[in-house]
Amino acid sequence: MTRIACIGEAMIELSMAGEDAQIGVAGDTLNTAIYMQRSAPDLHIDYVTCLGDDPFSDRIRDFIAGQGVGTKAIRDIAGASPGLYAITTTPNGERSFTYWRNAAAARQLFADGRFDFLADYDAIYLSGISLGILPQNVRIALLDWLEKNPVKVIYDSNYRPRLWDSVEDARNITTRFWQRADIALPSIDDEMALFDETAEAVATRFTQLGKDGALKRGPEGPLSLGEDVAQSYPAATNVIDTTAAGDSFNGGYLAARLTGATQAEALMAGHTLAAAVVQHRGAIMPE
Repeated sequence: MTRIACIGEAMIELSMAGEDAQIGVAGDTLNTAIYMQRSAPDLHIDYVTCLGDDPFSDRIRDFIAGQGVGTKAIRDIAGASPGLYAITTTPNGERSFTYWRNAAAARQLFADGRFDFLADYDAIYLSGISLGILPQNVRIALLDWLEKNPVKVIYDSNYRPRLWDSVEDARNITTRFWQRADIALPSIDDEMALFDETAEAVATRFTQLGKDGALKRGPEGPLSLGEDVAQSYPAATNVIDTTAAGDSFNGGYLAARLTGATQAEALMAGHTLAAAVVQHRGAIMPE
């Protein structure tokens, strides 16, 4: 059985609908882990994070377990609590976020300097948010460990400027992770913002990088990386909330690729899942 560690931060989610809020649990790599597990139940997926000992941490842990994702790699920190964020959306489904996460337990991930347990997995999935919440010395230590070990690395830059001390740090760490990644899952908007490039320049850079994966381009559909694929992608018919569009694409794509599907099949699986997710409110749509 293929074993995958998804690394990152799980938060309490408030999805606003007028004056009311829907309470859920989400986080970019957690969203991907859940959609990957739903799409390929035979995969063994563990979520790697830190939580506290409060009722909201218990709620998050129970939610993750209820989605079939493993919780044994979650570290508990006494006195800590998880982060929280709120989603607001425009009439056409574009979303904005407000965060309360500066003291979240997940920021202590790998604070003990131990990475060896990751060698037990066949693949590791993480994002720029996974790295952004960590101190710079921990980011570098994790990257150094990954560069010395043969585990498959899957990366999505998922750039959030407020998580980084400087754009230079974000660029340097992201560049090293693109070099190390075995499967690359960038989003064109994030890469344009981080590297101050045009869409064409981003596409050229990733085509020349020679990695397997996909460049996510929203309704236009993904650009295949590592293999030429020519196919059209139908747009979602009723976009309500674009939260987790990229995360769900990653989950559908990886579930297909890691269970033997062709690149074309995996690209279509990811796009189809993302098109369904954006027609529901919040990051995790009902099964």
